[in-house]
Amino acid sequence: MNKRIDEAVAARAYQLWEKAGKPEGRDEDFWHLAEQELINEDKGSPLRTPDTL
Repeated sequence: MNKRIDEAVAARAYQLWEKAGKPEGRDEDFWHLAEQELINEDKGSPLRTPDTL
């Protein structure tokens, strides 16, 4: 992955982890959840063109 994407996923995963009460040992769960949320946000972007779907 590129550095900007990794940073965005890490920031979102941290927010989700904090919101969940900072549970230990679930970092991969929050990483994957953050990735999925960011992918879903991108799919809904009005700037996305049909050829990038």
